[in-house]
Amino acid sequence: MKKLSVKEVEFLSFRLARETMAFEEPIPEFNTRFPNILESTLAVPFQSFGGRSLYKGLLGKAAVLFYLMIKNHPFQNGNKRIAMTTLFVFLHKNNKWLKIDTRELYNFTMWIANSHPSVKNETIHAIERFLRERMVEA
Repeated sequence: MKKLSVKEVEFLSFRLARETMAFEEPIPEFNTRFPNILESTLAVPFQSFGGRSLYKGLLGKAAVLFYLMIKNHPFQNGNKRIAMTTLFVFLHKNNKWLKIDTRELYNFTMWIANSHPSVKNETIHAIERFLRERMVEA
C-alpha cells in the first residue's frame, strides 16, 4: 500500500484544494501549517502494535486519514477542503477512486467536522462504510 508524504500533500492536495475549492475563506500558505500535526496525521494510518496494523486495509487507513485531516486541524484554514483532496490523492495512489456527488461529500465532511471527539471510533467506522459504498477502481 502506498503512503502519502508531506511533499505530496503540499504539491497535490494543498494546491488542488487551494486552486479548485475557492470559498470566501482563503487557504493560507502551506508553510504556515501547525508544526508536526500534518506529519503525525499522515503517520497514524500506518501505525502498528505488536506487529499488527492498527488500521486494517485501504479502507481503514483512508478512513482514519480523512478523520484526522479534518479533526487535527494541521492548517490554519481549509482543513476540510484539504482533507477531501488528500483523501482523493491517497485513494488514487492506491488505484481507487470515489464515485460521489460533490454535495454528498461536502455534507459528509461537515458531519465529521461536527462530530464529537467522544465518538471517534464510531465516526471512523462510519467513514469506512461510507467509503466502501462509493469506492471504485481508478
